[in-house]
Amino acid sequence: MQKDRKIVCPQCSAVNRLAADRPASEARCGQCGHAMFEAHPADADAPSFEKHMSRNEIPVLVDVWAPWCGPCRMMAPAFAEAAGMLEPDVRLLKLNSENEPQLASKLGIRGIPTMRLYKGGREIGRVSGAMLARQIVDWTRAQLGAA
Repeated sequence: MQKDRKIVCPQCSAVNRLAADRPASEARCGQCGHAMFEAHPADADAPSFEKHMSRNEIPVLVDVWAPWCGPCRMMAPAFAEAAGMLEPDVRLLKLNSENEPQLASKLGIRGIPTMRLYKGGREIGRVSGAMLARQIVDWTRAQLGAA
């Protein structure tokens, strides 16, 4: 039997309780009314990143990137496609390392694009380099299976 889960809104960062007996794909934020899952990664700044890490009860996959990075721009559509395959079981975030250099440094980011996978606020996997959507999904599921 599934239990209710707490999920952070990708738009306003409010914490919502998703009832186990209702489809997550239809859930809307109780504060802002935004869809909780849109099959698209959410942009994160430092405060929203921290909220997602501390309050989401689903795994969070973070793509650390920068606008000047060619491989990052190449991977962006694949990451968005992967969101359609992984949501609502995984929240996908994009963290612009140019806008959040202190957070990128704190996370130990040495090269971009780098994806970090979190479960329960703890990092369970990390991979650097551009990937195709299917590779992102397969890597994520493999990491979650091992966690």
